[in-house]
Amino acid sequence: MPQLDDGAVRAPRLTGYAHGGGCACKIPPGELEDAVRGLIGQPGADVLVGLESGDDAAAVMVREDLAVLSTADFFTPVVDDAYDWGRIAAANALSDIYAMGGRPIMAVNLVGWPREVLPPELMTEVLRGGLSIASQAGCPVIGGHSIDDPEPKYGMAVTGVAHPDRLLRNDAAEPGLPITLTKPIGVGLLNNRHKRTGDVFPEAVATMAHLNRDAAEAAVAAGARAATDVTGFGLLGHLYKMCRASGVGAVIDLSSVPLIQGAREALQAGFVSGGTRRNLEWVRPHLRAAPGVTEEDLLLLADAQTSGGLLVVGELPGHPVIGHTVANQGIEIR
Repeated sequence: MPQLDDGAVRAPRLTGYAHGGGCACKIPPGELEDAVRGLIGQPGADVLVGLESGDDAAAVMVREDLAVLSTADFFTPVVDDAYDWGRIAAANALSDIYAMGGRPIMAVNLVGWPREVLPPELMTEVLRGGLSIASQAGCPVIGGHSIDDPEPKYGMAVTGVAHPDRLLRNDAAEPGLPITLTKPIGVGLLNNRHKRTGDVFPEAVATMAHLNRDAAEAAVAAGARAATDVTGFGLLGHLYKMCRASGVGAVIDLSSVPLIQGAREALQAGFVSGGTRRNLEWVRPHLRAAPGVTEEDLLLLADAQTSGGLLVVGELPGHPVIGHTVANQGIEIR
């Protein structure tokens, strides 16, 4: 480990060992869609959610009253604290199950570790953080898989269950309904600032480590049918994917979108990730911005989130309504 001038040991900055951080290290959405275009999954009568709409998790019906959900998610360090990174990565992986209206029942760890560079004690802290969040979710973590990797990576493969008739899907949005967002956006900007300066933002860490469980349960109880979570493609990217899959459009009220404290300041200081800029360029052809909506506003809405909230077509008490769905195509920002 690095040493200070007085000989004391200093913990390494984990974000310095990765080219990207969190969900901002995702392959850009347009590039990813080009790569998988034409690939065909395994169709079958029991496959409820497959490859077609690019949903958050796969769903297969095993009984008339039981669907099994499956997902995997991992990423490079988003913060320097190993325990917090583990917490955030676990909450992010579990979120894919919640975004489908499901309940996680089992997870396995996915680890890439530069074993000649970073001590195993740090990996233990990452795993301990993941286990703490999985325990909050009531989801046992049973084993996993690890490889020697030049960049540290951590996440989980998660299995969940849901009732087939109460799935939240990204292709089930209907026009004329409110759109709710359950977490503020802007953590990508603060994460990028953290990576470049070492500044720590406790509110961002707390937001990313917060489970989407209660929001998912509220959405299912309210009878919502369409939802997704907001991660690496940003609010605009994930909203566009849901609108495209459902054949609807959306209107977003810019002033109603909640921002995490410090996000706009980080934007103005230039802490915009490459992933955020790629998100905006991908979705820009489908945007209609009202006069007064600036490029900075669009970058905020495209900010690559890590472990963001749920984007629900429907109204959830206690969470802001940020717009509504419409019958026409595209996304209008007012």
